[in-house]
Amino acid sequence: MRRAQQHAIWGRRGTFILAATGSAVGLGNIWKFPYITGENGGGAFVLMYLLCICLIGLPVMVAEVMLGRRGRANPIMAMGEVARESGNSRGWTLIGWCSVAAGFIILSYYSVIAGWTLEYVTTAARGGFAGFDGDAATSTFSALQGDVSKLVRWQTAFLCMTALIIMFGVTRGLETAVRILMPLLFVLLFVLLGYAAYAGDFSAGFGFLFNFRFSDLSMEGLSLALGHAFFTLSLGMGAIMAYGSYMPHKTSIMKTVLTVGCLDTLVALTAGMVIFPIVFASPGVEPGAGPSLMFISLPIVFGSMPLGTVFGTVFFLLITVAAWSSTISLLEPVVAYLSERFRFHRVSASLLVVSCAWLLGLTTVFSLNRWQDMDLLAGMTPFDFSAFITEQVLLPLGALAMAVYVGWFMNKRPLRREMKLDSGVWFGRWLRVLRYVSPALILVVFLLGILDKFTG
Repeated sequence: MRRAQQHAIWGRRGTFILAATGSAVGLGNIWKFPYITGENGGGAFVLMYLLCICLIGLPVMVAEVMLGRRGRANPIMAMGEVARESGNSRGWTLIGWCSVAAGFIILSYYSVIAGWTLEYVTTAARGGFAGFDGDAATSTFSALQGDVSKLVRWQTAFLCMTALIIMFGVTRGLETAVRILMPLLFVLLFVLLGYAAYAGDFSAGFGFLFNFRFSDLSMEGLSLALGHAFFTLSLGMGAIMAYGSYMPHKTSIMKTVLTVGCLDTLVALTAGMVIFPIVFASPGVEPGAGPSLMFISLPIVFGSMPLGTVFGTVFFLLITVAAWSSTISLLEPVVAYLSERFRFHRVSASLLVVSCAWLLGLTTVFSLNRWQDMDLLAGMTPFDFSAFITEQVLLPLGALAMAVYVGWFMNKRPLRREMKLDSGVWFGRWLRVLRYVSPALILVVFLLGILDKFTG
C-alpha cells in the first residue's frame, strides 16, 4: 500500500505501547475507577471489570489497531482504504467518522474537567487544603464549578497544552511527549503508593479492593464494569486507530495490545491502592463517596495527613499528567484527518480543532452553573447530553460496527497479513471472540445504558 511509505511511523520500538497506554490511562483510571469500585462492592466489581477487559476491551482494541495499521491513515481515510482493499461498501467509512466525532466531542468536555486538576494542583501547592473540613471542601469545589471565568481559563490552558504537543507532529511532538509523560506518570503513581503504605490503612484498602464476595455481584455492577472496561481503553474514539497507523509492520499487534491492557489495568488497580488506604485511614470519609471522592473527600484527607501539602500536590499533578496524555490522543485523529485529507499544516489544523473544541466546551462550562437546570433531553443538561451521546451511543455502536466488520466482512487475506506475527491458535481464538462474544456484550452495554437513561 503506497500510503504506508508516505505515512509517519513511530521512531522507536515500544512507543506505541507508551502512546496507547497514555491514551487509555486518564481520569477514567484514576478518578472514575476508584469511586465506581467503592460504590459497587470492591473486589466483586474488580473481578467483573477484569473479565470485561478480556472479553470486550482487548479483542476490539486488536481490531482497531489492525485497521489503523492496515489503512496507514487517520481513522476516516484508513477505514476507506481498508474497505476499498477488501471490496466492501464505502459505507463502512462511517466507523471512522463516528470515532473521530466521538473523540472530538469528548475532547470538548474532557478538557473542562481536566482543567479542574490544574486548579487543584495550584491549590494544593500553596497549602490550600490545610485544615479542610467537609464544608470547606464542598464549598471550594462548588465555588470552582460556579466560577465561569476560572473554568474557561483552565479549560483554555489545558487545550493549549494539548495543541502544543500535536503541532510538532508524530515524532517530535507525540513521540517525545509520551516518552516523557508516561514514565513521569508511573513515577508519580508509585511515589503515591509508597505514601499510601506509609500514611494510610494499607491492609484495609487492599482487602476492600481485592476481597471477593458473591453477595456483592449485581447486574448494575456488571453493566458498569462493561461500560468502564470499554471506555478506559479509549475504544471507538479514533485515538487507538490513529496511533495504530503509526505502528511498524514488524510489531506484533496482539502482544502489544496485551501489554497496553495490562499497563492500563495496573494503573487502575494501583490508583485504587493509592486512594483507598488513604480513605480508610480518615474517619468519616467513605470509599463509596462517588464522583466527589477526588475533589471533595481527598482534599480533606490531604489537609489532615502528614506531608499532605506535598503529596496532595503530587497526587493532582499525577491526575493532570494522566488527563493530558488522554487529551493529546483525542486531538490527534481530527488533526491527522485535516492534515492528510485537506493538506492543512499541523499548526493550523491544531489551532482550528482546539478553537472548535473550546467553543463546544463552553456548553459544558455553562452546564455546571448557568444552565444546570436546563432540560435538553430526558433531564440532561448539554454536558450530560454530550457525555451520553458519546459514551453510551457513539462509542459502543462504533466499536460494535468495528467488531462486526473485522470479524465478518473484512477480507481475510489482508487481515491475516497484519496478524502474521501472532500464532494461528491465538488468531483463531481472537477472531471467534470478536465475532460472537464481544458484539453480544457491547449490545448489552448499549441497551442497558439506553434503558437506564430513559426509564431509570
